[in-house]
Amino acid sequence: MDAVDVLVVGAGPAGSWAARCLAERGHSVRVIEEHERVGYPVQCAGLVSQRVLDFAKAPAVVRCPVHGATVFSPRLNSISFRAPEPRAFVIDRAGLDIALADQAARAGAAFETGTRFDGIVPSGNGRVTARLTRRGSGSDTVEARLVIGADGVASSVARAFRLRRPVEILPAFEAEFPESPGDPDLVEVYVGNSIAPGLFGWWIPDGAGGARVGVAANADGTPARVYYDRLVAQIARRHGKPLRNPTGFLVSGIPIGPLPRRSGPRVLLVGDAASQPKPLSGGGIYTGMRAAELAAEVAHEGLQADDLSAERLRRYDAAWEREFGDEFEKAQYLRRLFLKFTDDELEAILEALHDAGTTETIVAFGDIDFPTHVARRLLRQSPSLLRLLPKAVGALWGGDDRRVPDLDFVSDRVHQ
Repeated sequence: MDAVDVLVVGAGPAGSWAARCLAERGHSVRVIEEHERVGYPVQCAGLVSQRVLDFAKAPAVVRCPVHGATVFSPRLNSISFRAPEPRAFVIDRAGLDIALADQAARAGAAFETGTRFDGIVPSGNGRVTARLTRRGSGSDTVEARLVIGADGVASSVARAFRLRRPVEILPAFEAEFPESPGDPDLVEVYVGNSIAPGLFGWWIPDGAGGARVGVAANADGTPARVYYDRLVAQIARRHGKPLRNPTGFLVSGIPIGPLPRRSGPRVLLVGDAASQPKPLSGGGIYTGMRAAELAAEVAHEGLQADDLSAERLRRYDAAWEREFGDEFEKAQYLRRLFLKFTDDELEAILEALHDAGTTETIVAFGDIDFPTHVARRLLRQSPSLLRLLPKAVGALWGGDDRRVPDLDFVSDRVHQ
């Protein structure tokens, strides 16, 4: 039976990043990926902050920078902001996965694709014996001192180790269009209960004249494809012409809400498996990669000390809470408020943002990884917004912006 220090399940950004961090520290690491190709099928829209690019150091994956966004109300009223420097980057999402897996492999991690994690079997030697199924070649087992679950929203690792799953999973549906109207320098966000109850729809330029158009919404029994069709119709009405000939589709689920535990005896969860996407946007690449770093630090110390007990590995949960707990708690509270808004209330909020002249504040303090910090500043700035959202004050008034990691924006030339 093969044996490794660490078995990583899932070769997305969080899994490959954890594998690289541990392989660089000299541990034997095996990464298994159930799909035949790393990066496929694509799992998200691929809009990231500079922090992700700083992690990845793979400039070739950047398709284009975006300098701001336009938010549309249910009646297509809007507010826009545009910054002089890039505020986010559209990436080749599959290319990012491939680049990170390549970096982990160069550090010494071994990769196997077309291999599924099928649970664990009892072992009396203080290790985890994992069952693997390889496509076309049957089953096998591997012993590992530690398992890292980076296998997404339906995590088999979380299920095998009896770590409770998130209480809310938002269905998402997206398509790529080779040609699409819209400002190639801005992202578009569409809110409204008929289009995207519980989250929003998006239009993201792809840097080549096309766009990624998608929606994530509450799992209320209505298929996400229905909301997507409504969004496409809304965009067509706004531009006066239809979107034609989508070239690819993405169907996924976004976990929202904290897990009670992201660790257990000889197991750590990272990324979507640990329900680490941001509650207000559903984006999870940066938070998953940073969690992978935190997990690798705790895992390295535990492996060195030969102590991978639940108590020891709980240090990872504590590290996550120190870095993201306050942000996620406030974002989750705002999300609960957002779920209660009617379309008329959404219109009023957008109007209040207009009246307050908030675009300068959004440009100065907007951060897609830590959105509650700009929300707090907007509430301080706008009396009318305070009247509309009095319950948000208690959730957002406290806090310390110094907890937000530095983000140095760069010129377009670096990424073109």
